[in-house]
Amino acid sequence: MGKKLRIGILAPISWSMPPEGYGPWEQVAYNLSEELVRRGHEVTVFAAGGSKVSGKLVVTCPHPLDMWPEPEKSRPRALNPQTGFLEGPPDGVLYEEMHIAECLKMAATGAFDIVHNHLHAHALQFADLVDTPMLTTLHGVAWNKANHPALLARKHYPFVSLSEKERDFLPELNYVATVPNGIVVDDFPLVAEKDDYLLFAGRLAPEKGPAEAVELARRTKRRLILAGMIEPQYRDYYEEKIAPFVDGKRICYKGLMTQRELAPLYQKAAAVLFLLKWDEPFGLVAAEAQAAGTAIIAFPRGSMPEIVQNGKTGFLVEDMDQACQAVEKLDHIDPPACRKNAEERFSAAIMTDKYEAVYYSLSSHSSE
Repeated sequence: MGKKLRIGILAPISWSMPPEGYGPWEQVAYNLSEELVRRGHEVTVFAAGGSKVSGKLVVTCPHPLDMWPEPEKSRPRALNPQTGFLEGPPDGVLYEEMHIAECLKMAATGAFDIVHNHLHAHALQFADLVDTPMLTTLHGVAWNKANHPALLARKHYPFVSLSEKERDFLPELNYVATVPNGIVVDDFPLVAEKDDYLLFAGRLAPEKGPAEAVELARRTKRRLILAGMIEPQYRDYYEEKIAPFVDGKRICYKGLMTQRELAPLYQKAAAVLFLLKWDEPFGLVAAEAQAAGTAIIAFPRGSMPEIVQNGKTGFLVEDMDQACQAVEKLDHIDPPACRKNAEERFSAAIMTDKYEAVYYSLSSHSSE
């Protein structure tokens, strides 16, 4: 056991910590910070208002950016003739810059042994201003090529990938570890007896494959439950590709759900679907489903081959025909094997073990 560290966690501010509903980056940062506190480290979390953490909380933004109160959030940008001011919605970029500045201001005083950046390219641009080591977890940001110039400008800084596949987005970066996202496994209790329905949980975005989930359910005559947010830019996609098939019986859309609400759906699902059209760096939903003892049916994109033990905890399929065949073989999957996969590879404790090792290697403290 090494010396206790002073760790600054620079969390995202789109959602509160822990998040209600969506907020995977915030959830991972929360799981990590809570485990670090349990291990005796001095943890300071920079987060949005409404957050509740066991470490020291520094609120840098009054509300999470995606939970800003109405009507201010939707106020049109226009001149108010009564006040003479140009008024409009809150400036998310400005709040994010203030958020970063507050963290680095404390870091500049020597308050931390390391800053763990979960804001990827944005905070990284200011890392040169402090002597404290800054570790950046990518969270898939290199998928967006618009971020490449900013990442490459600081490519010598230490980066963590969520999967080995994530490194393919930008191989030039200085990767110091691969650390899969960790979950609180006991939040998703094992249930061995399954129902017959299929489950899609996540953003209803084209790259996530919800329309393919609908197709699979219809072809195999299985019930399908869809849970997740519909972002404004994908409303037309939902209305065209998914809504016509939602009848509340065979195909149900439950809307955005919290992890607590999702847990029983994971437990009883015959399988959770990842018919992806992109190389998702890590599927947090996949780890949660495995903890509940539930099989995964996935295209071999992104982290799926690193998560799914093919034929043992789920099936990797090349096309929709193979996906249909996999549905018929779901009784071959052993729920305790799925649970073991999550416990041994994707727990918050294991994630924290790996991050601790990186922290010690980057700070002035030895883990010996």
